Amino acid sequence: MKITFKHELKPSENLSHSQLIKLLLKIRQIKDKKEFLNPASPLKISLNDFGFKKEIKKTLEVLKNIWKQKKMVIVYTDYDADGITGGAILWETLYLLGFNVMPYVPHRKFEGYGFSIKGIDAVKKLYNPSLIISVDHGITAKEKVTYAKKLGIPIIITDHHLKPDKLPTDALAIFHIPALSGSGVAYFFAKEIFMSLRGAPIKSGRRSNLNNKIASLQNGQISDLSLHKLENNFSSDYLSFASIGSIADLVPLVGPTRSVVKYGLAAFSKLKRVGLKHIIKQAGIEGRKITPYEIGFIIAPRINAVGRLEHAIDALRLLCTTSEEKASSLAGRIGDKNRERQDLVKTAVEEAKQMVEQFLTHKPAKLAKLIILINSKWHEGIIGLIASRITELYNRPTIVLTQNDGFLKGSARSISSFHITDFLRSLKKYLIDVGGHKGAAGFTMEKDKFDSFVKAAESKAEKLISDKDLEKVIETDLKIPLSFLTMKLVKSLESLEPFGIGNPKPTFLSDVKLVDAKLFGKNNDHMKIIVKDQSSSSTLELVSFYSSDQFTKFSQGQKIKIVYTLEIDRWGGSEKLRGKIIAIS
Repeated sequence: MKITFKHELKPSENLSHSQLIKLLLKIRQIKDKKEFLNPASPLKISLNDFGFKKEIKKTLEVLKNIWKQKKMVIVYTDYDADGITGGAILWETLYLLGFNVMPYVPHRKFEGYGFSIKGIDAVKKLYNPSLIISVDHGITAKEKVTYAKKLGIPIIITDHHLKPDKLPTDALAIFHIPALSGSGVAYFFAKEIFMSLRGAPIKSGRRSNLNNKIASLQNGQISDLSLHKLENNFSSDYLSFASIGSIADLVPLVGPTRSVVKYGLAAFSKLKRVGLKHIIKQAGIEGRKITPYEIGFIIAPRINAVGRLEHAIDALRLLCTTSEEKASSLAGRIGDKNRERQDLVKTAVEEAKQMVEQFLTHKPAKLAKLIILINSKWHEGIIGLIASRITELYNRPTIVLTQNDGFLKGSARSISSFHITDFLRSLKKYLIDVGGHKGAAGFTMEKDKFDSFVKAAESKAEKLISDKDLEKVIETDLKIPLSFLTMKLVKSLESLEPFGIGNPKPTFLSDVKLVDAKLFGKNNDHMKIIVKDQSSSSTLELVSFYSSDQFTKFSQGQKIKIVYTLEIDRWGGSEKLRGKIIAIS
């Protein structure tokens, strides 16, 4: 393991807290400090700002015609947390605006990701729609969009995934915004429809005049109640939905996504959505401040769990229901599915680790630069989680495959220096389809091409991935003396929130001496240490959870390098500065 830092502060330097914040922003290459620290409200950001003037005009013309004739619209959404939250936003907006609209969530196992011939045929048979709008997919579905067009069903695409070489040019309109999540695109798309059809902008913080609603449309009026609901939803519940999708899909928290997440997290304090309230209650975090941690590790996995193991339509129903009884029942069921998912992943990861360790028994005992694992017993819904864990453990790009419906389904995760989706697309002659991001991808393959794919992928990875790429590196923001660390500094760091992908919590490196170390917790499985600055009398308490196995490695007076983040321990109503350990060397 190698530890690096981007900037070093000397004990003699005298930086104010505002100067230190400015330094951190510079390290993160944030050019507009004012905009970053005070992002615009998403209510003030328009779909026009992303350059879709022509597409918006065409979309509104089509939707107004469909609204007048009461024709059917299908919101065809992805089954993960990003797709489900985005689908809930768009479906409910159209529903409250009086559209004849239904959501459609493909089954992960039987239809797979995004559009499929099977899914489009099902939609045609069930609903015979005049329009399909995608959420969080579609940008790679050229053949499927053409197929739908031949059936007489136009498609509007809203997506954020990596563009393919050939776009689905038969789509009626494409709203592709890689700076947002799928739910983020759906939020701004739905808000544009609402604002355009109702004829007046949303006024943040108060209700705007509803006299300008759609008086000119033919088949009646939209109720004041529906308009009031939507007015409130776009400034509260829908923002919370979009923040869940953005964090769950690991979209960098900069630019418009930072706006969505910052205001979306704040909106949790005035949440009215009974389904989301019951998820929070069932998870045991009721009354807690919702941060990216609560979303990424507690809320989103529960939404994801249903689509991983069953049909994700229940997750969408939970987010949209107005019934307390139904919300309680669905939230409990989703909690059960999440526990089942956790058990499946735990078992499968142990099996995957054993497979990797077997490679190390061969001579010479060296892992390939790309790990490829296959097990037909692994559930398709958890192979991405397996790949993620193996990548984390061995610091190598990992591809995990399982068998489904006569085909192989694959999920891949990668290290920061290796673009896994581009890599897989370079091997597309072996694949039926592939899509994803720099760090994650999914694909389908015919079984008889597996051996050839493995041979080609391993050979290509061996050439593209260097030994340096595989070296585990912890890059910190600042090497800093403990004397710089104060409660006031940590509170000033909170201005950089929300933290996450693209804007991680500031990390620090310090040279220290160990003063004391002890175990704590019900089972003594957590570790607490006190360290002293090597160049001053300053001390700091740090904690590390589930790391009791490291305890015997330390002795009093030992000189160590410690990588950590800073936080305020507010337990029991008092405030205390402490660090959270990332690594010790």
